[in-house]
Amino acid sequence: MTDSHDNDQHDGPFIEDVAPRRTRDFADLMRVGLSLLMAAVVMVFAVYLGGMTRGVESDAHTAAKAINWLADFPSTVLTQLATIVIVVFVLGQLLFTRMWLEAAVSALAMFAGYGTVWGVSTAISGLGDHTLALALISAATSLGSTLLPDIYGGMAAFLTAAGPRRTRSSVKWSWNILYATAAVMVVLSWHSVTGMLVSLAAGRMVGMLIRFLVGTQNTGVWGTELVEALRGIGLEPTSLIRHQTAPLGGHGSLAATLEDDLAEGSRIYDLETANGRRFIVSVVDAQTHTAGYLKQLWDWVRFTSVSIRRDRSVREAVQHHFAMLLGLHNIKLPAPEPYGITDTDESAILVLDAHSVELAANLSTLTKADAVAYMRYLSVANRRGYTHRRITPDTLARLDDGTAVIAGWLNGDNASAQANAALDKVQLLALFAALIGVEPTIEAAREAWGDASLVTLVPFIQKMAVPSSTRALGTWDKQLLTQLRGGINALIDEETAEAAEPVTLARFSWRSMITMLLVIVAVVVVFTQLNPEEIITALRNANPLMALVVLAFGVCGWIGSSISLGALMDRDRRNPLGVFMSQVAGGFATVSMPAGVGPSFVNLQFLRKSGYRNAPATAIMSAALVVYYAVYFAMLVLIGLFTGRNTFTGSIPTNTLVIVLGAVVVVVSIAMMIPPLRHWVTGRLMPLARNYVNKLLDVLSRPRELTISCLGALFQNVTTGLAFWAALQAFGYTTNPVEATFVFMLAYALGSAVPTPGGLGGVEAALTFAFVAIGVPQGVALSATLLHRVVFYWLRVPLGALAMRWLARRNLM
Repeated sequence: MTDSHDNDQHDGPFIEDVAPRRTRDFADLMRVGLSLLMAAVVMVFAVYLGGMTRGVESDAHTAAKAINWLADFPSTVLTQLATIVIVVFVLGQLLFTRMWLEAAVSALAMFAGYGTVWGVSTAISGLGDHTLALALISAATSLGSTLLPDIYGGMAAFLTAAGPRRTRSSVKWSWNILYATAAVMVVLSWHSVTGMLVSLAAGRMVGMLIRFLVGTQNTGVWGTELVEALRGIGLEPTSLIRHQTAPLGGHGSLAATLEDDLAEGSRIYDLETANGRRFIVSVVDAQTHTAGYLKQLWDWVRFTSVSIRRDRSVREAVQHHFAMLLGLHNIKLPAPEPYGITDTDESAILVLDAHSVELAANLSTLTKADAVAYMRYLSVANRRGYTHRRITPDTLARLDDGTAVIAGWLNGDNASAQANAALDKVQLLALFAALIGVEPTIEAAREAWGDASLVTLVPFIQKMAVPSSTRALGTWDKQLLTQLRGGINALIDEETAEAAEPVTLARFSWRSMITMLLVIVAVVVVFTQLNPEEIITALRNANPLMALVVLAFGVCGWIGSSISLGALMDRDRRNPLGVFMSQVAGGFATVSMPAGVGPSFVNLQFLRKSGYRNAPATAIMSAALVVYYAVYFAMLVLIGLFTGRNTFTGSIPTNTLVIVLGAVVVVVSIAMMIPPLRHWVTGRLMPLARNYVNKLLDVLSRPRELTISCLGALFQNVTTGLAFWAALQAFGYTTNPVEATFVFMLAYALGSAVPTPGGLGGVEAALTFAFVAIGVPQGVALSATLLHRVVFYWLRVPLGALAMRWLARRNLM
């Protein structure tokens, strides 16, 4: 609703404003997370650094001898006295100022704080291990629902919901009383430091959640106070009317509009002054600015190769916006004309000339000529170091005479790096590709920017670079970016296009998240499976000479895999030392990837750096895998036939492969029955698959190279198997080397199926079980397994890291 104040011209200006409303401040949610983090950190310290916390308490007791006389009073007297003073003090002010909702919500928050502390205490006390509970308990508390002192949780929730403290003196002084009470209770040993902090954090978290859900009263500048602020920058208002035009995006009057150059969360006013001038007044409140700041922080976290602005205060944001608009005018680009800025404790105010306000462009009528105009506008800004950072459909605007203008420079910056300018261009390219089509957009970009500049944008054309509002357009297509890259790559030769690798923009992606998960799994498995004492004991008891033989077989395994891969490469691109070092580097990749995946990834990168394009590199890497597994399977079959070993016949599910193949056939058959899916598969996937298969067959159809590759794989598999035979010899157990190789290969294949880095955990268990099953003593089998894994896994990690650095310095990785 609108409150109108029709004052006579002699008494004051005409003011029409909307009464302040409650606002959800996203900073409250951020504080919820911080409170939760504080509680977690305190509990970790309490359990694992108990000596430190006890030392802090001891120092506090020593320094507080002056108040030892308080120890004669019951602990409940002090806590109850503090509670009554705080509650009466705060509720009295709220009720006296008729803030009924705040009073009711504060009381409910207090109950919720007490209940939360009770629940947390019960949960911690109910744990089977009482280590954490004993770290939180104190003289005045006990196991169960009273483990944590509830005064801190209840009062913290109460004061948080009644706050913020900067707006109410009673809340400010009550916080001081609570802190003083906590200090006294800790130094008198009635409450523990950890218990007090956990209870305080729990109450703070509950209070913040309630305050966010209910909202807080907006304390920004309004009405007559806004008029006084405007007079401070030389304006004499005669009329100030809240502008209620429909926003371009979102809902309500606080959504971004073109009137103030898309300032987020602003209130817009029409201002007329005594000298007849008209202005647009944009007011941004500190409470509404938090959402924009959190968005900036998220962009800063997500992007890794570009700089992102982070305006902590609303004052910084408006001052920066003002400077950006002045800079655009300085380089002769049309933009809203700023008059001045001012600010108060809770609001920042930007004043713009009303005659320079932009109009929204009609997106459905845009043409190639319009695209050229917008691209030239952006090019002028970028050449002078100004970048926009967030070009969306809402930013396409026009002046009254139809001049193309890009609006919304609040999140932009000056003195920008080339990467930021490239992202601007990519965002504009993607937007026009969705609006007018890919081909007209590329033609417009060639005309506005030139082919040389356009080609440099290809590494930046990624989904990460395109704002979500552009991808939400009805004309957006998931293949649009692929088409855009393909159209620009058509301007250059194929080899140069494939050499242009994408720039890493996203700090987080599915690939990085999966990699991080694999690393976490690796760390967990390493620390749960690695027993340093067992490994050290095994190495000490091993025959030194045979241990060196195991190490020699490990080097032979690298030589075999080098021969297998190098034989499939062209002679002019084959660097024998580089190939060998790439196989050594594969050992480093196994620390975060399942068995076989890491070395294949390294091989692919090495082949690409050796001059192969994507398709041939993938074909050679795949051919090396085919050769390795074909030789591996052939060795299992042949050795099994000649030795008659059937150790694992009952352990291998014979129907698994048939079931998997049958399921795949059923899925493919059903998919091909659906016409749209069939057309997509035959039209898009089949040509790619056919190209890949042809290149793979071309690699495998060279008899001489294929034979050498097979011999290399054979040498690799044989030496790896004989290494385990030598490991058994190192502990005094003699066995048939052929039979030992067969059992090792079969057990290793089963253990590697475990999706952990390098099959860690699964390989050790499979090898130990397998050799125990054929009669090897358990201690010998375990020791031999540990020795073999030290050489073929643990030692390869640091050596692989060194090889990776060697390759990187020579641009081979």
